[in-house]
Amino acid sequence: MLRKTVLNLLAVLIIASLALTACSGGAGESTTDSGEKVTSTGYVCPEPEYPAEVTSTELNIFVWTEYIPPEMIECFELVYGVTVNRDEYSSNEEMYAKISAGGSNYDLTQPTDYIIPLMIRQGLLQELDMEQLPVMENFDPSYLDSSFDPGNKYSLPYQAGTDAIVVNTDTVENVPQSWADLWNEEYAGRMVFLDDSRATIGMVLLTLGYDVNTTDPAELEEAKNKLAELVPNVKLFDSDSPKTALIAGDVDLGMTWTAEALIAQQENPAIEYIYPTEGAILWQDNWVMLADAPHADAAYAWLNYTNQGNIFWMMLRDFPYTNPNTAALEYAEANETALYETYMSSPITNTPPEAVANGHRIEDVGEATPLYDNIWVEVKGN
Repeated sequence: MLRKTVLNLLAVLIIASLALTACSGGAGESTTDSGEKVTSTGYVCPEPEYPAEVTSTELNIFVWTEYIPPEMIECFELVYGVTVNRDEYSSNEEMYAKISAGGSNYDLTQPTDYIIPLMIRQGLLQELDMEQLPVMENFDPSYLDSSFDPGNKYSLPYQAGTDAIVVNTDTVENVPQSWADLWNEEYAGRMVFLDDSRATIGMVLLTLGYDVNTTDPAELEEAKNKLAELVPNVKLFDSDSPKTALIAGDVDLGMTWTAEALIAQQENPAIEYIYPTEGAILWQDNWVMLADAPHADAAYAWLNYTNQGNIFWMMLRDFPYTNPNTAALEYAEANETALYETYMSSPITNTPPEAVANGHRIEDVGEATPLYDNIWVEVKGN
């Protein structure tokens, strides 16, 4: 009888413990006696600098792979009581295809500059209410009012960067200095390239002396033939995590993004990032709100909260691209000095002015878009 009573008491204690865990948001997440919100990693979430009233209980985001710090999501969920549902994509074309097909139920997504005008023309985006976005004051004006979205009617900056050449100087004897060098036979089967049609085709166009945004069918046909010579020499196309193959030694060089190169270099100092003589590809990723966003109030709260300086600094830690958020850089300089100095001193993240001046930005090519799509499908396949 005593044993049965003890077991019953234990059962009650276990049930009570589980109930408390559920109320606190799950294992590792809690609210302290002082009211602080703490993530599963022990990170104390900052209070909103731009508080918003939110009635939605969910937020649906469609984002690039490996592009949001976990604490950013957890803090937003803890502070606002909103569940963030996240789907990922590996290319702008993949994102556009899914959203343009309809029925996605997403609130926010992260298109790169050139595809935003297309999404606007297709009626896929809604204009932003700037009165609900006081956080816009946090951004460097250099990343605002761009040609792809004058006046930032539809977008606000997320991250920026370049596409350039990455190479392991321990394993590659003749280090390439130009995009054209990548056709050399000695690199065959040793390269990783981004699974990015416009950037890759743009790089090919540059080797031919053409504009990365050409709409000339003859120039694009020439680019298609030259790309067909390169594709068999590429070991893999990877836009999810191209650094993985570099770090593992499965490839020795190729074309990648800013942060992927820096993280690979931090693992192996022999890995270098080369700005090609023809010029790097310049880009900027952005947040946009979809026309039929079901949780607009949560979306505005997300944009304001996650772009606070004391939140967005985590991008320097986890995804060190070029950061357009001045408040985040100021916070890092004052509170995460080593991280800030690493960012500022690296020519990978802090792109040299001459590399920017020599760079090329992918733009919307309007009715010529299918020509680029057809090249990619025909030459690279799936």
